[in-house]
Amino acid sequence: MDILEKLHNLYGREIDEQLIKYLSREVSEEFRDAVIYQVSTGGKRLRPLITLTATRACGGDYRIALPAAAIVELIHNYSLIYDDIIDEALLRRNKPTVRAKYGDNAAILIGIWYREAIEDAILETRDPIAFARETASTIRAIDEGERLDILLEYAGRRDPYFVDNRLGPKLLSNWEALYNTYVKMISLKTAALIRTAAVFGAMSANAPHCIKPLSEYGTYLGLAFQVLDDILDIFGDVKKFGKEIGKDIKEHKLGNAVVVMALKELSERDREELLGILGKAVVTDDDVKRAVEIISRTNARENALKIAMDFAEKSENALKELGSNEFVEDLREILRFTVTREF
Repeated sequence: MDILEKLHNLYGREIDEQLIKYLSREVSEEFRDAVIYQVSTGGKRLRPLITLTATRACGGDYRIALPAAAIVELIHNYSLIYDDIIDEALLRRNKPTVRAKYGDNAAILIGIWYREAIEDAILETRDPIAFARETASTIRAIDEGERLDILLEYAGRRDPYFVDNRLGPKLLSNWEALYNTYVKMISLKTAALIRTAAVFGAMSANAPHCIKPLSEYGTYLGLAFQVLDDILDIFGDVKKFGKEIGKDIKEHKLGNAVVVMALKELSERDREELLGILGKAVVTDDDVKRAVEIISRTNARENALKIAMDFAEKSENALKELGSNEFVEDLREILRFTVTREF
């Protein structure tokens, strides 16, 4: 039994009950299935499991942290709904996205419902004002990360703002700036919420001494998680990954760890061919296959994996400040599980 299965057995039912409770408040009966669909498609529930485990690692009662656990999972799914609208995605978790199933306009309304469910959950935390501030800061970080992610695209979108401010082509002449912008982007878009999931554990346990180590644990875990996600996007198995393989290539993204690392190594000829693919109006499956062939001539996969493992090591080191108990060990096992998935 892996650590997530163990924790799901302990907390999964209560987490899902919380999600359904907050999403069901005042919802019309004919709208309820559409609202609940996003959370019913599955998911690892990684973030709420971190919150509950971190609460116990800091000496708190996990039941006090259930609203906080619901908040981080609702934020996660709220952001996915809008991410899929922005990217026009059709598949997530091997199932149709909310926008694919119900349409973009309905997905926007469903996303608003999630945001208000988050507000309801905040009111039931140990310190609603503190949790509200942290929640607002986290959602702003995710939003800023999404903005940077789009700006790092090499081509594509015709929205006036993104056309006028596109960063991707501007950063190609400065690899260090490209890499640093990529790390900043994933620290906001992905790592910020995993950090908050861990910090909410300390806040729920009323254990301020736990905030710094859990903040570092969550941040570096989030960075490692996203780099590994980028590797799986290029080299993964769609049946295991649950998302379209090569999606970042089709979306013209320079903001993928493997692409960033490949650009450092590629010959001028291969670099121009890869950028030519990323710059096409429509990137086909054959284009993705060719892009992967080009990238595979480099050490990009191995170097990206090394970066992920370096982040994971920093995450594990942060846990040492929490001392030793079975729940700290569970946090350590969550990290190990995350960085070894499909590798």
